[in-house]
Amino acid sequence: MPPRTDVDYMRRAIALAQAAGDAGEVPVGSVLVRGEHIIAEGANNPIGAHDPTGHAEIVTLRAGGLAQQSYRLADTVLYVTLEPCVMCASAIIHARVRRVVFGAFDPKAGAAGSLTNVFTLPGLNHRVDVFGGVLEAECAALLTRFFAARRSQGSP
Repeated sequence: MPPRTDVDYMRRAIALAQAAGDAGEVPVGSVLVRGEHIIAEGANNPIGAHDPTGHAEIVTLRAGGLAQQSYRLADTVLYVTLEPCVMCASAIIHARVRRVVFGAFDPKAGAAGSLTNVFTLPGLNHRVDVFGGVLEAECAALLTRFFAARRSQGSP
C-alpha cells in the first residue's frame, strides 16, 4: 500500500465530520496519526455529551492519550476539518502534537492564524507545525450546508 497523504487522512476526518453533522452536531471531525497509523479519531459532540469541551480535537486528543497511555502525544499529526479554536490549540500544544493539518479556516474563532495564532505565542515551550487549507472547499461546504439547514429550520 502506498504511503498515505494529508489528503487521505483529511478525507477520514471529513467522514467523521459528516457523521457528527448527521447527529445534529456542528460537522467537525479529526484524526490523530503516528507514522502512517491512525491512533485516534473523533468528532464534535458538545451537544450530545453536554460538554462544552467536546470539540473534535479534544475528543481525539483524549482518545489518543488513552490509546498511547500517555498525555504526551509527541510525534503525532492531528488532522481536523476546521481551524482549531483557542481551547483546542492550547490543548494541542500541551499534548505536544508535532503537526496540525486543518481544512477550513475559521475567521470567527480560528486560533491558527485567522482570528489569532496561539501556536506562535512567545514563551511557549513547544512549537507545533501548522498547515491549513487541505480540502478546504469540502470542509467548508460541510459547515455551510449544516448552518444553512439550521437557518431554514429556524434554529439559532
